[in-house]
Amino acid sequence: MENRLSTINRKTKETDIHMEFNLDGKGSSQIETGIGFFNHMLDSFVRHGFFDMKLTAKGDLYVDSHHTVEDTGIVLGQAIKNALGDKIGIRRYGSSIIPMDESLVLCAIDLSGRPFLSYDLKFDNDKVGYIDTELIKEFFYALSYNAGMNLHIKMLSGENNHHIAEAAFKAFAKALDMACGHDSRIQDVLSTKGTI
Repeated sequence: MENRLSTINRKTKETDIHMEFNLDGKGSSQIETGIGFFNHMLDSFVRHGFFDMKLTAKGDLYVDSHHTVEDTGIVLGQAIKNALGDKIGIRRYGSSIIPMDESLVLCAIDLSGRPFLSYDLKFDNDKVGYIDTELIKEFFYALSYNAGMNLHIKMLSGENNHHIAEAAFKAFAKALDMACGHDSRIQDVLSTKGTI
């Protein structure tokens, strides 16, 4: 089986993003967004999902982090969708519950082609590092709608904002890895409709 790869370039008046993404990687990343904590979260996603990613995101950080974070979600969603191709033989569904010290976060995915986000993370600070915590939802919303995935992220417990965010990115990574994986019993696509 050949690696499922995607390269996306997206340039607007607010951001200039280049991403190379491999669904069948080894957890290797070269990530630079200009936002240290966001780099850390994306690196965790890549490493724990066994993806490969090269990402350069240049945004209008003099305004705030919003455009860079949201547009990176758009690009990653497009990259996932492109890399999946026709989705023949994939499991389609994936889920994971990840602990990070006192935090526990659930993520469930359906690569149905129908976008939806159910998001339930509760932060008690406006920022973690130099990222607004509200932007984590914006990232996953943009990603889910551009990938065409049904994405549920639910905090089961947690107090430390860093731990909550990191558990969410890791849970997403493990769930996506599962959903994108192939099952030899699936000869077409896993749908009664014949398409996803």
